[in-house]
Amino acid sequence: MKSFHFFLQAAFLSTLIIRPAYAASDNKPSINFETMQQTIVQLAQQIAVDMGRPLGNNTPDQSKPTGKASEVEKTLPTIEPQVKSPPTTPVAAQSTSYHQRSNSYATNPDSDPPRYVRQLSDIGIPAFKDITWLDVGLEHRTRYEWRNNDIRRVEGGEDNPFFLRNRAWIGIKNILDPFRFAVEFQDSRVYNNKHAITDQERNEFDLLNAYGELNFKKALGADDRGNDRPIRFRVGRMAYETTDRRFIARNEWRNTTNTFEGFRLNLGREANDWELDLFGMQPVRRLQTKFDEANSNLWFFGGIGTWRKWSDIATIQTYYMGQKQQGDPNGFTATNRLDREIHMPGFRVYGKAGNIVDFDVSYNHQLGFSGPNRVDANGYTIEVGRTFEHSWKPRVGLFYGYASGDKDPTDNVDNRFDRFFGFARPWSADHYVIYENLKAPKIRFEFTPTQKLGFELGYGAYWLASKTDRMFDILDGNISNTVRDPGFNRDRTGQSGDFGGHAFEGRIRYQPTPRINTILGYTHFTAGEFVRNRIAASPSCANGHSHPCVDHRSGDTDFLYFEVLISLL
Repeated sequence: MKSFHFFLQAAFLSTLIIRPAYAASDNKPSINFETMQQTIVQLAQQIAVDMGRPLGNNTPDQSKPTGKASEVEKTLPTIEPQVKSPPTTPVAAQSTSYHQRSNSYATNPDSDPPRYVRQLSDIGIPAFKDITWLDVGLEHRTRYEWRNNDIRRVEGGEDNPFFLRNRAWIGIKNILDPFRFAVEFQDSRVYNNKHAITDQERNEFDLLNAYGELNFKKALGADDRGNDRPIRFRVGRMAYETTDRRFIARNEWRNTTNTFEGFRLNLGREANDWELDLFGMQPVRRLQTKFDEANSNLWFFGGIGTWRKWSDIATIQTYYMGQKQQGDPNGFTATNRLDREIHMPGFRVYGKAGNIVDFDVSYNHQLGFSGPNRVDANGYTIEVGRTFEHSWKPRVGLFYGYASGDKDPTDNVDNRFDRFFGFARPWSADHYVIYENLKAPKIRFEFTPTQKLGFELGYGAYWLASKTDRMFDILDGNISNTVRDPGFNRDRTGQSGDFGGHAFEGRIRYQPTPRINTILGYTHFTAGEFVRNRIAASPSCANGHSHPCVDHRSGDTDFLYFEVLISLL
């Protein structure tokens, strides 16, 4: 795979104009985005001329989901991006898709390619109106955060970081079919952060996607509604999301992005009545100032079957996912140094019970081994909600999520549920808990007074499923490859209790134009007995202890943020 890295890197860099200047702290070059945009356009024209074919191919892209593009642009974006459809999709075909989105909170995967990507024909330049075979995209995001006494850190006080993220995409489809390819670049940086910078905040000048694909549009015929059922085989580096995003996700909230290297085979597509997704991949290590590389010690593999024949009532997903890790003696964390093998069968069902309620239910069981211990863990989620008939589209949702924790540190059985590579933020906006060792009831209320303005209010509480296991991301107890875990986030005796705390969350989303989204959010977390007791039991910095030590405080926190997301094409 390493030779493939260098080939893809060279191919991608040849399409960009890269400034030779380097930041003092990195080895990755920066990008002139204005020049890059001009270069992409010139490249598109040159490819068509060299092939001796007209600049245009009006064949619709059958691999993209269907829907009304005009509604997507006008509608306020949800917690996760809405599926974007090509404007060239025939009107007659717009109602044939079997796909139904879930109404549950933040569980709809991003589109493939991502939502900010457009056909060159759609960017508004008349000269390019017939170039439907070239996908391009440019996106910028800036987020400011104010955190007060953040319990993810052993150090209290205030932090005021700025996060910057830039993305660019170029992809070829249709004109070279069945061969297609795409490259996605991302540059992630953080400024004014008083803590040690980790790979969750910084990953400068790297690739999220760089793959080749064979796409046979009608290889499996068509479904009962006439939707072509393709076979797609993709090889290379890829970042994508699937199922409810709890195990495979790009992780859009975070400043850096999950990506993998390997293969993906799809039988069918999102519009079909059934689809099968098979994959075998190695997760990519995010090296903050060097070119990322695959983790050769770990394989992630599985298959996902989706049945949409009855999608007006329920969509059914059954899947198997697994991890196999060869212990790395030089691994940064204790888990990295273990031989591990985890197998997880699971299912998910979501849909609507008439016009009364919507629902989304999943269950997963994990078996295998982790070092000398046998793995036996499980997790499930249940969400029901109702959207009321009113012009503001008010919705009330009730959620409960459970993930087992290690019951006994001495019994040679590991009961801690593993989220694999899933998202974190919807479990808690301030990122204090994830899908492990958790019991989390939540209630959420949403309404949209206008197409451009939306409000969200939520309340959640967090208990540990096992009080002898850890609360993941508190007191530097994370799995970062930068900050060592001092072990303050676990009490093996169980004497610290099991109540982590509860939080009030609020968000205001405003979309001034179809290509600019803004979000203002606030969360107040009130610490429970477990957090307060772990802070009190840790060495106090006030007593002259050497690092690591903990600034003793109440455990209550405040988190305020403002974000601007701009699609530049």
